[in-house]
Formats: sequence, structure tokens, C-alpha cells
Amino acid sequence: MNKNEKPSLLKGKGAAVGIVICFVAVIALVGAYTFNNYKKEMNEQMAKAEEQAEQLAEDNTEETTTDDIILPEVEDGTDDVEEETEVTEQDTGEVDSSTPTEQATAGTDTSGIWFTEESTLTWPASGAVIMGYSMDQTVFFQTLEQYKYNPAMIISGEVGETINASAAGIVTDIAETAQTGTTVTLDMGNGYSAVYGQLTDVELSIGDYVNGGETLGTLNEPTKYYSVEGPNLYFQVLKDGEPVDPMNFME
Repeated sequence: MNKNEKPSLLKGKGAAVGIVICFVAVIALVGAYTFNNYKKEMNEQMAKAEEQAEQLAEDNTEETTTDDIILPEVEDGTDDVEEETEVTEQDTGEVDSSTPTEQATAGTDTSGIWFTEESTLTWPASGAVIMGYSMDQTVFFQTLEQYKYNPAMIISGEVGETINASAAGIVTDIAETAQTGTTVTLDMGNGYSAVYGQLTDVELSIGDYVNGGETLGTLNEPTKYYSVEGPNLYFQVLKDGEPVDPMNFME
């Protein structure tokens, strides 16, 4: 019996070994197939990535080319501006640096705008001087009931009377102030200006040329700062922005 069983055991072991070998072979084949597929997919993904990189590089190149085309157009526009500036400077002989007031009066006859220390002023109102210019000592203001310096000449007048320019000038300012009401300033040239306050019915504009003796407006009711003094013209003369005594120039 033992002799008959031994070959059977050997035969069973051989079959088991064969099965194991077959199983290993199957695993090896499956692994090889899987590896080949993985390698193929990796190659495809790398190829796709390379194509995308090349496409991106081409797009960047196209954008750069487009920018290169646009830039010369901007530069050409700048050149046009520079050419226009050069033409303007050549036509005028200098750069236009005039102030708005000077531009407003361009083309106006200013031959009479040259006031000097030797020039004279005509009386702008009909009345007498009720408060003279005084910057070296204070004078008494009746309405304010206090002593103050007076940088102008206060001339009495009648409400509604015509106020004329004491000398030719160009209107540089028309202002409304609490102290002097409607106030007109004329540039008389050479650094001299004349200021006329307490006016109404002013039909002038900034930049207008006014001849000596020409109407500026009419005399208004006095402001609250001069109610006791009564209707009056506030008349001031400036030299380079500083008040001077108008009586030095009156006829």
C-alpha cells in the first residue's frame, strides 16, 4: 500500500507546482500589460503637455507682436502733439504764459493804460471828502465808533448819481463785499490800480476796457459799515498792491 501511495503524492505535488507556475505567469503577463498601458498613457500625457506649452508660447508671441504694432501708433500721436506745440511756438515766437485776465483783454486797445506818478485822476463822485486816506495814524469811524487806519478816500455823494472812472483802465475784478458792497477794480497800468466801492447798476465785465470819465455804475445806499457817514464812494488807489494816498494824484 505505501508503495502505491508515494507516486500519487508526487503526482499531486507536481500538479500544485504547475498551478503555481501558471498563476505566476498570469500575474507577470497582467503586470506587463498594465505597465505597458501606464507607460503609453504617460507618453500621451507628456505629448499633450508639450503641445499645450507650445500653444501657450505661440499665443504669447502673438500678443507681443500685437503690442509691437500698437506702440508705434501711440508714439506717432505724441509726435503729432509735439509738432503742434512746435508750430504754436514758432507762430507766436514764445510760449503763451499769459494770465486769464491778460488773455481776456487780448486785442483790446490798451494804449491809454500807462499810469505813472505824474498822472492825474479826475474826481469820481460829486461830493466832498468826509474821510481822508490815513495809514500813518488812525481816524475815527463814526458808524463803527472806533479809530482805525483808512487805506482809501471816502467821498460823499447822492444815491443814484453816476460814478465815472478817474482814469482809463481794464476791469480786473468785480466783487461783492460786506464793507464796500459792489466793488470794481481797474488796472491803470504800471502797477497802479483804482478801486471803486459802494456801487450798483454795474454793467461791466472782467476784461472790459474803460476810458477815463466813462461810467462804472451808480452810487448805492451805504453798507452797514458806513450808515452814519451816509451815501459815499469808497475810492482807493493801489501801487503794486499797496494802498497809496489818492489825493497825490487828484486834479
